[in-house]
Amino acid sequence: MIEYEFDVPIPGEILPEDCWAKTAIKRLPLPAPLDFAAIFGRVAPLIVEVGCGNGRYTLQSALARPDFNHFASDLLPVVIRYATRRGNQRGLHNVRFAVRDAESIIGEYLGEGVASEIHLYHPQPYHDPRQAHRRLVTPRFLADVHRTLVPGGLFVIQTDNPDYWSYFTQVIPTYFDWHEQDEPWPDAPEGRSRREILARSRNLKIFRGFGTRRDDLDRGAAFAALQSLPAPSFRSRGPWCDLDVWEERQPPPR
Repeated sequence: MIEYEFDVPIPGEILPEDCWAKTAIKRLPLPAPLDFAAIFGRVAPLIVEVGCGNGRYTLQSALARPDFNHFASDLLPVVIRYATRRGNQRGLHNVRFAVRDAESIIGEYLGEGVASEIHLYHPQPYHDPRQAHRRLVTPRFLADVHRTLVPGGLFVIQTDNPDYWSYFTQVIPTYFDWHEQDEPWPDAPEGRSRREILARSRNLKIFRGFGTRRDDLDRGAAFAALQSLPAPSFRSRGPWCDLDVWEERQPPPR
């Protein structure tokens, strides 16, 4: 059976129950680098998605790349329940989902040079200027992403908020060889995330980009750069704000 969301198929099919997997990490240990070889029972390249929502991208990637381990997290338990159910029903033994905020996952639970890729789709822009300090993408967050990636590792990010995007393009090139992706991702032409599908249905522009880790920056230089980069204190206004308010009033994403 195939599931749909906004008339777009959820990646994969629901398998017979005897083929299901167990994808939930029900309780993370105290903050410390995770042992992914023990978690997955094998050594394999690691793909991380933070703020994964109901898991659309991680499911898609895990199905397409079975030789990679996939670890995804979100702060909201309700969306992780949907993500784990889907991962379980698709028999994805190469996936683990956990409830945790992105900042602590990147800063505390991922060791140095453990991830081949880190993905972040549509981080919350916090339109109220009094909440600007809660924005995830900061110079410190980027320095932690840089530390976590293997040499030449990939960082992928997207948003439908032009103000946040302008900030990304200002600070991300300090840590990554940066490229903008003008067209939809070829592997998901209708959208890699629930938010992308919804924003495109409202004719909002999607800003996509990716960068490879700048290996000419050692750890000391990466953290020294924090002093010269601005904080994400931009004002956020426009039609995407109305979409955020609409989403907040909807039932939890399935």
